[in-house]
Amino acid sequence: MDSKKLLYDLFQAYYDARRNKRRTINALAFEIDYETKLFELYEEIKSGKYKINPSICFISFKPVQREIFAADFRDRIIHHLIYNYISPFFEHLFINDSYSCRVGKGTSLGIKRVDHFTRSCSGNYKKDCWILKLDIKGYFMAIDHSVLYQKVEKTLNRFKGETNFDVDLILRLIRQVIFHNHIKDCRLKGTKRDWQGLPKTKSLFWAGKNKGLPIGNLTSQLFGNVYLNDFDHFIKYKLGCKYYGRYVDDFVIVHQDKEYLKSIIPVLRKYLQDELSLELHPKKIYLQHFSRGVPFLGTIIKPHRIYIRNRTKGNFYKKIEYWNNFLAENQRKLTEETIGQFLASINSYLGIMGQYSTYKLRKKILTENLSPHFDDYVYIENDYVKLTAKN
Repeated sequence: MDSKKLLYDLFQAYYDARRNKRRTINALAFEIDYETKLFELYEEIKSGKYKINPSICFISFKPVQREIFAADFRDRIIHHLIYNYISPFFEHLFINDSYSCRVGKGTSLGIKRVDHFTRSCSGNYKKDCWILKLDIKGYFMAIDHSVLYQKVEKTLNRFKGETNFDVDLILRLIRQVIFHNHIKDCRLKGTKRDWQGLPKTKSLFWAGKNKGLPIGNLTSQLFGNVYLNDFDHFIKYKLGCKYYGRYVDDFVIVHQDKEYLKSIIPVLRKYLQDELSLELHPKKIYLQHFSRGVPFLGTIIKPHRIYIRNRTKGNFYKKIEYWNNFLAENQRKLTEETIGQFLASINSYLGIMGQYSTYKLRKKILTENLSPHFDDYVYIENDYVKLTAKN
């Protein structure tokens, strides 16, 4: 590979990594004389001397309790470099209905697709059909490093003649990322109490040897799709399940025959165990008539309507309470920057809720729960779908 191209791509990876992260301490520290640091990183990559720095490990409680490993900023640049090189080749292999960490996909599309599956399979709700929803137990912590690397290596070697980068060099970086022991030398942020209540299946500290990927890395999101890609094809084409979709480890199959759906559960369980060393979550097997609806990606999908789940409502109420208290503590005086943060926070919820049957809920929250003193700074758009700053 042309050395100039690698250097150019490394700079692009840096710009991608700092997007939305520019105000973090690590990003700001790297930005000081960043060109020199990128040249140093480039030389480390070329010479094979690149090493991964310790991560910061902490517990995030929103939207649920999760263990996060935040990579050092220079390692994030490597993650983006890897992603930019290899993701286009895997995109050719992924099925249309895997929605996580893909351009033009996401939770909204996943929800719409499952709603479409139900309508199509039931003949616009005139015929019987059933929805099977399954979950993989401790998915990210159960991923086998060797199995994952073999899948990545096999695919990149398959496309080797079509790549414009040094496949062997990038595979060397990928191997470092996949097999890196993240719990060694990591820096803990928070207290031990933060880990209380977190199941062992959701922590890298309890993952087996050469098992588990850290939640928080861009590469982990991509590799999560790579690991289950053959499983997607098995369901879609080997079993012939037309109405199938997956978001990370959450997947849904819609079919007119309830007994057929029952019969494939052990088949899926065996495939996951034998091929991927994964386990179906025994307490998260959902099989219901479509009229009962299905919980999926923060919503309840029912015929003709989609509702927001109670957890999302609760988080929105907490966010409103936080900003009400913030306004009171600052004696009802907000800066332009703070108003921008407030709008981004509230409108993100309204944007999600506005896509579904939530008009009355949005109206109630904005008129009854949001402090009326915010009227000095913002106004409510028609249909309660957005707040806009005054002046």
